[in-house]
Amino acid sequence: MIKEGDAVPKFELLDSDGKSVKSTDFKGKRHVIYFYPKDFTPGCTIEADEFSKDYQKFKKNGIEVVGISKDDVDSHKKFCEKMKIPFVLLADTETDVAKKFGVWGKKKFMGKEYMGVMRSTFLVDEKGKIFKAYPNVKAAGHAKEVLEDFTKQF
Repeated sequence: MIKEGDAVPKFELLDSDGKSVKSTDFKGKRHVIYFYPKDFTPGCTIEADEFSKDYQKFKKNGIEVVGISKDDVDSHKKFCEKMKIPFVLLADTETDVAKKFGVWGKKKFMGKEYMGVMRSTFLVDEKGKIFKAYPNVKAAGHAKEVLEDFTKQF
């Protein structure tokens, strides 16, 4: 996994409206990049809901929120509409970005091993450097933790 002090890897993905979003679009802005396994699953729904509820607090502090998963544009659009998600979700259908960040790997569930996205979050400063990384995130309460860590830093 990339670590604190590393630059955000360059990427370009589609958002829930099918528009291209590049990592360079966030240059000069503080932002959260969070990777999650799948739209509409229990943990991912909790995490998206909590980031959505605190979104205005993030914006007030000059912080943008970006969610990334392997789901496609259509899935993200439905997830955004149903959950009223006010921030951008990006479709990493080929897992290229997850691999660049080092969050694609072996997971276990009910005794079975499979490849998937490991729920992880990265806090990024205005220069595009990661100043905090959270591997193996627990969804509940994470948005508040991220906001607190951001406001402590700046």
